Amino acid sequence: MLSTPTGAPQPRPGRPRDVRIDEAVPTAVLELLNEGGYARLTMEAVASRAGTSKPALRRRWRSRPHLVVDALATVVGTQPTPDTGCTHCDLIAGINTLTQAFTTDLGRRALPALVADLADDPELESAFLDRFFHPRRATTAEALRRGIARGDIRPDADIDLLLDMLAATTYYRVLFHHLPLTPDLAEQVVRTVLSGVATAQWRAAYRS
Repeated sequence: MLSTPTGAPQPRPGRPRDVRIDEAVPTAVLELLNEGGYARLTMEAVASRAGTSKPALRRRWRSRPHLVVDALATVVGTQPTPDTGCTHCDLIAGINTLTQAFTTDLGRRALPALVADLADDPELESAFLDRFFHPRRATTAEALRRGIARGDIRPDADIDLLLDMLAATTYYRVLFHHLPLTPDLAEQVVRTVLSGVATAQWRAAYRS
């Protein structure tokens, strides 16, 4: 069988896929994480909550952490950063989706444990990057390129460095809990980052 980005085997041609399971399982994972945390999450509990069987889960997800990766992608989402015509507005909206998701129990309780599992499981790491991390990063990169095209961001700006800087504060606070994820965090981060790479055009428009 072929493998999907989440580590689950793909059904052979002609074998119908139960869409109900695909929809019910991420919800069940989220509910159980909120109730008992990452350490107590089991395939059996997810199967029971989703109204399916453990073998059915195994046909789609290789392990418990793969279930969590899918739940994370579902909850945080990989929708494109919006194109509103306003560079800093787009970036703030994109970061806010991270902030809002990681103020839930999924972010506080699951992400640190999941990241620890990535170190010992290359397949899980690949699933995490392909299913969640890279799609979000790509859509924010597009927002930055639109900012360059509009004349808001310097054309020589390092896109990869900006991406790391924009998301780092949120991930850092989720992983170490040293400071809270505040409602205005996204705006503070975007203003700080753009202050170093914005053009005179953007600065003048932003002040006005």
